[in-house]
Amino acid sequence: MDRKTLTLFVVGGLIVVLGLAFFVSPYASSSPDGMERVAIDKGFADTAEEHALADAPLADYGVKGVEDESLATGLAGVIGVAITFGAGMILFGLLRTIRARRGPAGATGTAAAP
Repeated sequence: MDRKTLTLFVVGGLIVVLGLAFFVSPYASSSPDGMERVAIDKGFADTAEEHALADAPLADYGVKGVEDESLATGLAGVIGVAITFGAGMILFGLLRTIRARRGPAGATGTAAAP
């Protein structure tokens, strides 16, 4: 796969994922997730306390300050995708830099024995 095809593939995939994050995430189930469901079933859900990040900008799958719940959820999805993609790009960039410094694959720096 050449560089142009790879770039188009990545950009196309990113557009699809961003679209899904924005338009589909507001329709996610509002039912309790696994851990919350167990807490409800076992009768200790009422003892739960707010965690330290409860007031964070993206807490509870929304964006703080955005009143429309569907919009807030969609924006949180887009921001999450962007952060994840950015982190992945940084990690792959670091890996590429490390590999470039080590030289060609399989090179150990010693001459082969005759």
